Amino acid sequence: MTTLNDIAWVTDSTSGLTEEYIKNNHIYVVPLSIIFGEESYLEGVDITAEDFYPKLAASKVLPKTSQPAIGEFVELYQKLKEQYKHAIAIHASSALTGTFQSSMAASSMVDFKVDVIDSKIGSFPLGRMVEKGVEMQKEGKSYEEIVSYLRTLPDKANLYMAPGSLEQLHKGGRLSTTQVIIGSLIKLKLIVRFDDGKVVLFDKIRTEKKVKERLFQIFEEASTNIKEASVIHGNVKELAEDWRAELQQRFPNISFTTTTFSPVAGTHTGQGTIGLAWINE
Repeated sequence: MTTLNDIAWVTDSTSGLTEEYIKNNHIYVVPLSIIFGEESYLEGVDITAEDFYPKLAASKVLPKTSQPAIGEFVELYQKLKEQYKHAIAIHASSALTGTFQSSMAASSMVDFKVDVIDSKIGSFPLGRMVEKGVEMQKEGKSYEEIVSYLRTLPDKANLYMAPGSLEQLHKGGRLSTTQVIIGSLIKLKLIVRFDDGKVVLFDKIRTEKKVKERLFQIFEEASTNIKEASVIHGNVKELAEDWRAELQQRFPNISFTTTTFSPVAGTHTGQGTIGLAWINE
């Protein structure tokens, strides 16, 4: 049986966990960086989503993102070794950021048991994986049980979205040139999804209204296996709240929240992104 001081939880700043939750649950967050020209900001430390989106809208250049250095993880794991028996680290998709690889490399350099998990996703599902692990720990489950369960979650996690900016997804290497040219030429809205950690094109939609219909349809088809879900958005809070209220009415047995895409995710998907995320039960 694990006690609360047995396990340190490690994740990165794309998980969107609240400060209060982090503080109360032995969670250590390693921030990614957003770079606007010469200026670099640590996500969640120097820049919040509230500050980021207006800055993105006003910026002439597209920002870049950067993963934490291995040294930051080595330092963290050495510190945690003094206080905890083990650590469980869950990170954003290794196909999109090298954060998981840095964490893995660091864990092998420190004589401390760290299980590093590639969530194959980010945002709400990543945050929920950490929360589910913490819940199991509070129920007194063993370290091995917790790790074993968490390793099943990446393949059950889903995120479908209509990106606000195809250009940003393309420049970040997340979409091919052809997909972007086609999308821009015909003024198509694209729906993308996470598939084994990568962002792939799922559907092409003609109008804004049809995007919502299609996303709701995808959700309905999956809904028998869903207990909770989130409307993910890039700084379109009112729209996300409207979607959440409508979904809550249509699916009363499912619990819905809204989640703002973190600055790093928003850098690649753009302002106005909207989508749905959940983990299949």
